[in-house]
Amino acid sequence: MDLQLQTFNGKKAGNITVSDAFLDREFNESLVHQVVTAYLAGGRAGTHAQKTRSEVSGGGRKPFSQKGSGRARAGTIRSPLWRSGGVTFASKNRDYSQKVNRKMYRNAISVILSELRRKDALVVVDKVELDSPKTKDLLAMTKSLGIENALIVCENAAGNLALASRNLYNIAATDAAHVNPVALLRFEKVVMSEDSIRKLEESFV
Repeated sequence: MDLQLQTFNGKKAGNITVSDAFLDREFNESLVHQVVTAYLAGGRAGTHAQKTRSEVSGGGRKPFSQKGSGRARAGTIRSPLWRSGGVTFASKNRDYSQKVNRKMYRNAISVILSELRRKDALVVVDKVELDSPKTKDLLAMTKSLGIENALIVCENAAGNLALASRNLYNIAATDAAHVNPVALLRFEKVVMSEDSIRKLEESFV
């Protein structure tokens, strides 16, 4: 069974037919949570690092005699108890990425888009294009759709659209091939061109 979606271009333009297997999925909170968590974890650099007592330079000889000084015995000046010494539980470089297979990721995207459609947060337009890389032109286009906060998804977001949207905190643009679950959930609305809908439908169904 197929779904009929209204398409707009400033005004109502017509309908587009999409598969219900793509945009009529039941919301799966656990799946979306797992995929979003994995996506955010994959973006962590994990480059933090500290030195243990064996890695700190110096401290090769005993700082003072074992007995007679009146001080607590010490074997190295690089002890974690000393200033400039090593760190007891030192953090090390690590990979935070989590394994999520391709089918799960695609299903999560489909589930999120289905939920956006049910909440009338998915807006489909016949095409998304700008004649110039001016922010005011992009704002005029979104205003004609009655949208102030949105992610714009098209087949190719490079060029004028990317330049016009990069200075806006409430409007962003991305390619259909690079849609991610965090971006879809971040904005109030998602504006998609017919080409991007078709491209995603082909890859997710």
